[in-house]
Amino acid sequence: MFHTSVKGHDLVFKTDPKLFSPYSVDVGTAAMLSIVEFSPGQRVLDLGCGYGVVGIAAAKTVGDHNVVMVDRDPLAVEYTLINARLNDVCGVRVYESNGLADFDETNFDLILSNPPYHVDFSVPKSFIEKGFNRLLVGGKMYMVTKRDKWYRNKLLAIFGGVQVKEVDGYFIFMAEKRSTQYAKK
Repeated sequence: MFHTSVKGHDLVFKTDPKLFSPYSVDVGTAAMLSIVEFSPGQRVLDLGCGYGVVGIAAAKTVGDHNVVMVDRDPLAVEYTLINARLNDVCGVRVYESNGLADFDETNFDLILSNPPYHVDFSVPKSFIEKGFNRLLVGGKMYMVTKRDKWYRNKLLAIFGGVQVKEVDGYFIFMAEKRSTQYAKK
């Protein structure tokens, strides 16, 4: 278990050594959270939530009933539920889902993800393409990775635009949904 401050909120996380970054908030996740602005009432999807850092931090500002967290790993889902209770955000919804395949909620203002980027691009490709359809027009997708070119090009192809900031050696991408259809090639 570790204590941390995220977006001005003192949080506690119980984890397991089998989960990603089990002893502290991952540097990439912290970099992404340093850029994202949450507002009360926004609907937020934490895509690939791990043990829940992003979604729990968001819930403290947007309201726990406005946050959905998904991960394909049952252990991550288990610890996200534990951490939601530990941090008094029990109204969050947590799903075990292979990306966006196993739940159907839509109309999110924000989708945030620190996708697995040390493997092939099939997972982030799905997150970007399917995530676009889960956002409201005007909604934003944030992703953080150590890689730039592929993500920049994919987000540009789907959303029609992307902003990129480099923080602590990570690239944080923000793409806004401006239309109900993918960008024209």
